[in-house]
Amino acid sequence: MIYALVKSAFETGCLSVASESLIRQILAIRSFQSSEMEAIAKLEAALKRGEVQREACPSTLLESFAVFHKSV
Repeated sequence: MIYALVKSAFETGCLSVASESLIRQILAIRSFQSSEMEAIAKLEAALKRGEVQREACPSTLLESFAVFHKSV
């Protein structure tokens, strides 16, 4: 599921609020494969570089990913 959400963000150049919400839910319940974290890291890097834009507030996703990375 994460791969599809990340792929869509790269294809459209935009991470939708809905996709971001699904990613957060998947991370919260830890329902993902460890290899999917690489896709999330690539998305996070693209967001920081401005290659992918967000519909939501710019800082909240990065903060939530950072919290998640610290807990793994």
